[in-house]
Amino acid sequence: MSEITMNQLLEAGVHFGHQTARWNPKMSKYIYGARNGIHIVNLQKTLIHFREAEKYLKGIAQQGKKILFVATKKQAQDLIAEEATRAGMYYVNQRWLGGTLTNFATIRKSIQRLLDLERLEEETQFEQLNKKEAQQKRKEIAKLNKFLRGIKRMTELPEAMFIVDTRKERIALAEAIKLGIKVVAMVDTNCDPDGIDFVIPGNDDAIRSIGLFAGCIADICIEGQEIYKATQKDKKEAAAEKETPPKPSPKKAAAAETARPPEPEAEPKPDAEPKPDADSNESAEENAVTA
Repeated sequence: MSEITMNQLLEAGVHFGHQTARWNPKMSKYIYGARNGIHIVNLQKTLIHFREAEKYLKGIAQQGKKILFVATKKQAQDLIAEEATRAGMYYVNQRWLGGTLTNFATIRKSIQRLLDLERLEEETQFEQLNKKEAQQKRKEIAKLNKFLRGIKRMTELPEAMFIVDTRKERIALAEAIKLGIKVVAMVDTNCDPDGIDFVIPGNDDAIRSIGLFAGCIADICIEGQEIYKATQKDKKEAAAEKETPPKPSPKKAAAAETARPPEPEAEPKPDAEPKPDADSNESAEENAVTA
């Protein structure tokens, strides 16, 4: 499992919170103190909470289930897309569309529209349209991809979500809570931790801080998926072995042959009655005539 060290947290600036005037009192238990008007996060607690989140997310990946990465702030957009894609997970890195989770059926219609348009373009169907119509179709693809690219392969709701900055992603958080989807989140000192299943207290603004956590979570997702694939392979092999009857070993076959009872001997045929001699018959006839 990917391990984060205290030195990595310090180097990434995870301990730097917001100005003390902008804090949320509910985050007090995660704060170590203040320096120059800025709250300092207790990194010991960050490590403890992150390891709990790691364990949970790896378990999700081991079951073959999916996690949705969410981060729409500018400095996190590319990082989240890159790490989620690397891990084979879903992501939202542009504006969160209201109802992405709670009205997923409608979102799926938009996704299907995008997939249909992309298929038509791949099949060069746009060449049959006039220039203006083809341009409109391509613009529609670009617009849909901007918001749906990271979830266009998502056929069902995710098992869990990883959110960067729950204050900015409050709509996404509210939808997840409403549907009972577990949330792992980077939570800064100005955020409300209520409703978050796995709070990772720390700097959710610095690129290095975001990259550190997103990268480690992607790593553990990959590890979990590898375990899932290996388990599925073992199950298929075991099922195939059950369907195929086992061949007896040469030793067992020889033992079975020797243990077979001997076949009964054939009963001897009864002796044939002797045929009368031809000469004796003739003499008997002569005696009968003379008599």
